[in-house]
Parts: sequence; structure tokens; C-alpha cells
Amino acid sequence: MVLSEIISLAIDSFRANKVRFALTALGMVMGSASVILVVTIGLTGRQYAINLIQGIGANMIVADCQCNGRTPDFLTEADLTTVSEQVPGILWSSPMLEMHDPISFGDGNVKDVLILGVSPQYQSVRNLLVLSGRFFDEEDTISRAKVAVVTVPFADDMFGGAERAVNQTFTIRGIPFTIIGTFKERVNTFGMSEVAKQTILIPYPVARYFTGTNAVKQLFFSVQNFSDTPRARDEIAQVIQSRHRAGSVYDVTEYTALVKTAAQIADLMTLVLLLVSAVTLAVSGVGIMNIMLATVRSRIREIGIRKAVGATYREIQLQFLAEAILISLSGGIVGTLLGLALPLSVRFFLPAYTIPISPWSVVISLGTAMVVGILFGTLPATRAAQMDPVESLKYE
Repeated sequence: MVLSEIISLAIDSFRANKVRFALTALGMVMGSASVILVVTIGLTGRQYAINLIQGIGANMIVADCQCNGRTPDFLTEADLTTVSEQVPGILWSSPMLEMHDPISFGDGNVKDVLILGVSPQYQSVRNLLVLSGRFFDEEDTISRAKVAVVTVPFADDMFGGAERAVNQTFTIRGIPFTIIGTFKERVNTFGMSEVAKQTILIPYPVARYFTGTNAVKQLFFSVQNFSDTPRARDEIAQVIQSRHRAGSVYDVTEYTALVKTAAQIADLMTLVLLLVSAVTLAVSGVGIMNIMLATVRSRIREIGIRKAVGATYREIQLQFLAEAILISLSGGIVGTLLGLALPLSVRFFLPAYTIPISPWSVVISLGTAMVVGILFGTLPATRAAQMDPVESLKYE
């Protein structure tokens, strides 16, 4: 018998027992669909975690002075300029000064807040979201304009809203400042960043006027490509160290390791869920084996007739194995289509949400269905092929 005849016989057997075979394939449908959904959920969670971490800052690298002693060797704006000139791939950069001066308002109210002196590129480095007004630009920096951008909680507490805070004024050491915008971090860092809830950003040259020193607290850099971040971090550390005393210690950090860790955790969770799905597929395989054993028993006389007219051991075995594979693979195909239906529907009806779909999940789902059909169909097929034709013909 050729392969097409074997498949044709398996299809005829399927048509003769549609309900029984459909119920048997139902387990494969659920198992295959769960494989697709598990991989999709894992990829979505992985991408979500990475986007959250990258939302803190676009490929950000932070240099911080870990200087102690009587004569600390602080970072300076000149370090920032030198790094930008010597390290390739630097897209944006900003110094950062920190002040804790009280600010006063026209009604006599005084408030202690965190004041950070930064450059206009700080917005891009930290991936800040301006909700109202604007962020100060290079012209404001060059002219040393007395302007400020405040956090949304500060605007809500002091002026009753982000929109109402724009164009309001306050004073620092008697110098008036005008609020030109409100902002927030794109990702909630839960107080783990340099930006607190009550924070005011002012141009760096203006902040330096208040501190009276060229020393900065931190230097922020953003590289063009995420893959270049580790290389840029090492080069930045070398440039900064070469400009300071040998005993000075500088901490240069980036988030590549954190992103990789989040990806590894997501991959591990996906693997665990896949193993759970594999249990479903194994149970479905046992069901296929049971139904095929029952099928062999109910068709003993048919097997005897086929052997009597010349069917070989291999042909009988392939016939029943093909039936098991047909049940398993048909369930796998239907389950795969159902598993793909959900993410594709989200993509179609909610274009703003991009749910990743892995072609490998389809390959794994269909491949597993095929393997399950072969593994759990071999025993019934072998038992059918081993039957004695004489005894089979006498079976009632």
C-alpha cells in the first residue's frame, strides 16, 4: 500500500466515528491552544518588563562620584564634555546638581523641595513626559532664564493641578522663577530615582550660580543603541577616571543587566508554563492511546480479513498509526488556530496594543501534536499488526 491509501483509510475511519474521534482530539485542541497562549503571554510579559525598565531612561548610563575624605574629587561639567567628545555613540547627556533650598510663594508660603539643576537634554536622557507647558530649551540655558519645570504632585499640592501651575511663580533665595511646564517620569520608579515626588528642575547654569561650584552630583548619558551600552559604560568609566586622582572612585552604571535579568525571569516563567501545557498534551496522548486500543479491539475481524487478503505487518501498523496521528494532528491544528485567534483579535481590534506572536510556538504546537500521535499511537498500532489472522477471522 502506498502512503496515500493509508491516509485515505485513516480518514474513512475518522468519518465513520466522527463524534468519538472529535472528543478524543478535544484534549489536543486545549493542549495546543495552551502552548500558543503560554508562549504569547510569556513574550508579552517579557516585552512589558523590558519596556518598563527602558522607560526609566533611553539606554541610560549614570556616572556618580563615590568620593569620601577631606578633599573629594567630584565630577564636573568638563567631564561631561570630554566624555561626549571621546566616547562614540553618545546621543544625549546632562549634568545634574542637587539643591535642597526652601522656596517661597507670593502668599508667604514656604516649602522645602528638591531642586535639580539639569540641561535640556535631561528630558530625553530620562525619558520624561511633559504633561503641560514645555521643558526649558538651549536658549533658556544660554540666557540663564529663571524658569522651572515641576513634578505633577508638586503642581497638584501647590496650585491644584498641572495646567494651573504653568506661569505661576516662586522664589529661591529671593530670585523669582516662572514655572513653564509640569512633568512626570514615564515609568513609576517608586522613589528609586533621583526624581522625588516634590521636585523642581531648573537650568544647570542657574543652579550652578546658587551652589558656587563646578562640582556636579551625577552625569547622565544616553547611547544611541541599547547593544552599545556596556561598551559605552566601560569607556565612560575610563575617561572619567583618567581625568581624576588615582584614589577617586566613580560608579558608572547602566540597566543592561537589569533588562537581561527581567528577560531571563520571563523566559523561565514561560518554560514552566510550557511544562504545564506538556502535561495536558500527555494526558491527551493517553486518551488517544485508549481510544485507539478500543478501536483495535472493535476491528479485530477487519484486521483478520485484511491480513487474509495480503496486508503485511507494516501496512497494518501504519494504518492504525496514521489514524492516531490524524486525531492528534487535527486537534493540534484546531488548537493552534484557536490559540492564535486571541492575539490576532487584539491586534485587529486594539491596534495600540501589540501582542507578540512567535512562529516557534506554532512549530512547537504542531510538532508536539505529531510526536504525541506517534508515541501514543505506536502501542495500539503494534498490537493490531501482531494479531494472528486465523484467530482474528474467528473473533465474534
